[in-house]
Amino acid sequence: MIALLCSVQAEAERLLGSIMVTRSTKLGSKLLLEGTLGDQRILLCVGGIGKVNAAHAATLMFTRFNPEALVAFGIGGAYPSSGARVGDIAIAKEEIAGDEGVLTQEGFRDTEYIGIPLVTTATQVMYTTFPASEPLLHRSLQSLEAHRASDQCTLHIGSFVTLSTCTGTLARARELEERYQGLCENMEGAAVAQVAKLHAVPWIEVRGISNIVEARDLKKWDIPRAANAVQQAVLRIVEGWKR
Repeated sequence: MIALLCSVQAEAERLLGSIMVTRSTKLGSKLLLEGTLGDQRILLCVGGIGKVNAAHAATLMFTRFNPEALVAFGIGGAYPSSGARVGDIAIAKEEIAGDEGVLTQEGFRDTEYIGIPLVTTATQVMYTTFPASEPLLHRSLQSLEAHRASDQCTLHIGSFVTLSTCTGTLARARELEERYQGLCENMEGAAVAQVAKLHAVPWIEVRGISNIVEARDLKKWDIPRAANAVQQAVLRIVEGWKR
């Protein structure tokens, strides 16, 4: 079973039209849908916006359904120097918890400065950066590359930055770009990645670019285009899952 997790309904509408739903389960405020997509068993949850909702949904998926892997997906904002444009697809090589740390006289420092990791397992110590599963990443990139021409979008791979406060000024965007060399930002991914690491579940994350992170101007955004693009990418990933 492949777990699929996004934050809002607009990011899942196209997938819901393609999935043959066989059972729905309500756990607290979360609705989890089981079904099939092509020949793959799927578990889909629209978990809600922000880190807590995302972590809660991921925990329910892992503990109640034991999926083999997780695909986190949704829309995101690309940093100005990333080269990404509205409608492009971004896939994470790693997720960074961008505001977990401490503000000092010398500026922001992450949890490594404090000396307290966010995740400690028998084999890994992770402070704020969570690498994606390399086998899943490689397989997903192959699937997306195979359909790049027909899907008419540009594919980017890089570091994703998760923040509780969306960036709405160019100065802040430049600051975060310099600190993390990030490709794009979102509000859920690092929380999902952290929970996945805690449960030893392989994960990847894919996002459609809805805007460039700069002075906030919704007239320049295209959320429907980004949501459609990322759902097409998820369909391609699932389609090529075991090839």
